[in-house]
Amino acid sequence: MPLSDTEFVNHGYSENIDNWSLDKDIIYLNHGSFGACPKCILEKQTQFRTMMERDPLNFFIRELEGLIEHSRDELAKFIDADAEDLVFVPNVSHGVNTILKSLDFKTGDEIITTDHEYFSCANALDSVASKTGCTIIEAKLPFPVNNPDQLAESILQCITPRTRLILIDHVTSKTGIVLPIEDIVSKMSSLGIDTLIDGAHAPGMLPLDIKKINPSYYTGNCHKWLCSPRGAAFLWVRKDRQHLIHPLVTTYLPGEYKINRSNFQFEFIWSGTSDLSAILCIPESINFFSSLCPDGLERLRYNNRLLALKARNKLCEALNVEPPVPESMMAFMASIPIPDRERGKICPFSFIDPDQTLLYEKYKISVPILCFPNPPKRLIRISAHVYNTLAQYEFLADALREIF
Repeated sequence: MPLSDTEFVNHGYSENIDNWSLDKDIIYLNHGSFGACPKCILEKQTQFRTMMERDPLNFFIRELEGLIEHSRDELAKFIDADAEDLVFVPNVSHGVNTILKSLDFKTGDEIITTDHEYFSCANALDSVASKTGCTIIEAKLPFPVNNPDQLAESILQCITPRTRLILIDHVTSKTGIVLPIEDIVSKMSSLGIDTLIDGAHAPGMLPLDIKKINPSYYTGNCHKWLCSPRGAAFLWVRKDRQHLIHPLVTTYLPGEYKINRSNFQFEFIWSGTSDLSAILCIPESINFFSSLCPDGLERLRYNNRLLALKARNKLCEALNVEPPVPESMMAFMASIPIPDRERGKICPFSFIDPDQTLLYEKYKISVPILCFPNPPKRLIRISAHVYNTLAQYEFLADALREIF
């Protein structure tokens, strides 16, 4: 469905900003970090919270289970999965930890990940390794990259007879690359190696078909591109692996009650008293996201991806660099190398790159500058959602010309 430059620039995306509570004085190009929840979804969450507070006992004992099942069923349809293989977790970091800490690793076992993996998941691997004696192998993925085969080959080169599990992104957080997940999973399955897919950015961004991918484990966020409230994520476990996986918090045990539910579902259904309203909003989020473009969900994804591509080209031109990733391996995010800056140790929750601060304070642009692969090397990462316009990225390009 081709879209001319004129049609694209005048597509009227800026009117979508009214669906969000985002500060209109800030150019927000960072949906990929924490998402942004629309007003109508926040209103729905308030309705669930009001229902909970009106009669807590009735809500938790009689109503909550059916509401959770409705969310699970709607999400299962959206990502093409069987509902009984899905459970909810607060976020992908929680989902990754659930898998890693359920499996019985031992000294000599090897887990492969990549140097593009999100820091909290990499830290979870190190934690498991320190407690079990297993070894973490880090595949070095090329960046810039020319084609998907390079990525798959970098991982395959790390395989040994001791490899038990591979933890990889569906869409890399720092570099914004869409990995050839289906091909990688297929190759690993043929070698008898389990796969854990970090799908933090995939739901909403990509047309997911979990059954077709068929990994061992898949965990994804709904609070990013699907625009659910924060605290809404899922963990999918293949049927033949469900007996191995247990929640991080134990409340109910298999066989404790006679109910028509698998042990896998039973253990995850209740992790103690908490506010699950974010999870209950997932059906509303799916409906909202699917309605954002009058021409349908496929056109929405096409438009967002095209915006990201055009924005990337503007920044590459401003910085006089070549695009580091083929268009075919991009979705709604793009990362572009920027000039190096020497700096000390990075602390993820307190360190903000000085140029990121400058962009925010002087130009009112919210966009992350990330260390990759190691200091002083840096990337600037842009995100594209329906409330963004090409003019915003042109303004960022002009700002980068002034800074660099």
